[in-house]
Amino acid sequence: MPAPKFTAALTKEYNDLFNSCEVNAGHASELEGIILRITAFQDRYQAVTNPSSVPWFVIAIIHNMECSLRFDQHLHNGDPLTARTVDDPAGRPKTGQPPFAWEVSALDALQYDGLTTWPDWSVGGICYKLEGYNGWGYRSHGINSPYLWSYSNLYTSGKYISDGKWSDAAVSRQCGAAVILRRMVEHGAIDLASPASPKPPSVEDLPDVAYSLYQPTDPQDLEQAEDLQRLLNLFPGVSIKVDGAPGPRTSDAYKIVTGEYLAGDPRRG
Repeated sequence: MPAPKFTAALTKEYNDLFNSCEVNAGHASELEGIILRITAFQDRYQAVTNPSSVPWFVIAIIHNMECSLRFDQHLHNGDPLTARTVDDPAGRPKTGQPPFAWEVSALDALQYDGLTTWPDWSVGGICYKLEGYNGWGYRSHGINSPYLWSYSNLYTSGKYISDGKWSDAAVSRQCGAAVILRRMVEHGAIDLASPASPKPPSVEDLPDVAYSLYQPTDPQDLEQAEDLQRLLNLFPGVSIKVDGAPGPRTSDAYKIVTGEYLAGDPRRG
């Protein structure tokens, strides 16, 4: 299943799930143990944050999901560091020679999955990238991904038991990534309002969108307008609706960020 667009509606979905997430009592002790192990290695995760810009706790949570917190495995998929990856994605890292240092492979995994250029480390942005790391197939079955929500009130059953093979009855035996994130916030181990706040992109990365009072009729142009609005919202002092209509408010926000109005805005001169 292709990745859905990261829209305001999808952000709201993640936020609503995150806010209503409750850990199943039978798994509480196991979850506490995971968090203790994660925080014990914070410095090691931080060493990968520095060159990648990915928050240390996001790296740690992926490490738990893919490697059960073992430092002798590739962050991509849990394959051993003694060789390049065999499972999807295969042949990683492309450069260097095995055995690989965990930090080297981890940085390659984050780059491969587009996390090093991702600007939004809010709850919604984190959940979007974590779900994408595992795949979007659960959405076609109408259930919350266990990769995010297993061990909580938001997941009961349904699982891919092998590549492409689905079982309604199978139950994930691994704690979900968003469940770990939620519990770390509750512990005070992380503050999503501070280190995980969205990082503004480069002005040069803003899409080239023309001023208009209406939504574009072309789907690609509409998507580009929405992307511009979404990116503008990451800059301080900007708060606009992501509706795909690049009108006066969008142009005002664009001027705050770039110093000029959108092309086609009559105020541009």
